[in-house]
Amino acid sequence: MMCRWYSVLALVLSLMPFRAIDTFGEEQGTVGQSQEKAPVRCLIVTGEDYPGHKWRETTPVLKSALERQGQISADVAEDLNVLRTDQPYQYDVIVMHFKNYDPNVPGREGFQKLAAFVRQGGGLVLVHFACGAFQEFKDDFVQIAGRVWDPQLRGHDPHGTFTVKIVDPQHPITHGMKDFETVDELYTCLAGEVAIHILATAKSKVDGKDYPMAFVLEVERGRTFHCVLGHDVKAFASPEVQELLRKGCLWATRRL
Repeated sequence: MMCRWYSVLALVLSLMPFRAIDTFGEEQGTVGQSQEKAPVRCLIVTGEDYPGHKWRETTPVLKSALERQGQISADVAEDLNVLRTDQPYQYDVIVMHFKNYDPNVPGREGFQKLAAFVRQGGGLVLVHFACGAFQEFKDDFVQIAGRVWDPQLRGHDPHGTFTVKIVDPQHPITHGMKDFETVDELYTCLAGEVAIHILATAKSKVDGKDYPMAFVLEVERGRTFHCVLGHDVKAFASPEVQELLRKGCLWATRRL
């Protein structure tokens, strides 16, 4: 009878769907699949910039571009002091769309929390004049930004049309992209000695030199994507710029 009981039990078990359980008590496969399908959680931090950069107009375009393919879910914070809280730790990537002018907002505390977020594995994306943020801590800021605004340098070419050249078409962010034209500010004002990997450049019509338009760097356990394009709504509306920013967020969170 005992042998017959075991035979029946074995038959029943063989007909049941198999789902492995990992050491944390979660179903393997189910958890991985849900995490893979879950959108990247993104926080766009904005609310202050140079008056010529209309962040109230550009932020909705940026948010829409990031969310367009459903891989990213973006929230917006219009108070820079959010960086002084633990709220950013609810997200996978922080998008800096600001240039602060008050050294106390978000201040040293805000910068240190942002730096810790990145070094501990968070993603960071800098857009346009975000390179000018944290001037009061720029020697520290450059360590996570790769390059920062140097007001002693010429700021940019006259606003207008120029060609962005993809110099590394094999990188996950720029894979499949071709050179493109955009109407924007060609920044010539970045400084820093931190090792970066340049993805795209543009040639200045003023001095004939090539300047980085998009680049990446590793910051301990975190990743930074830095793109200086995005002066206004028209610049953000460029499909190629939107692709760079969207894929930059995905790369920064190791989804690419």
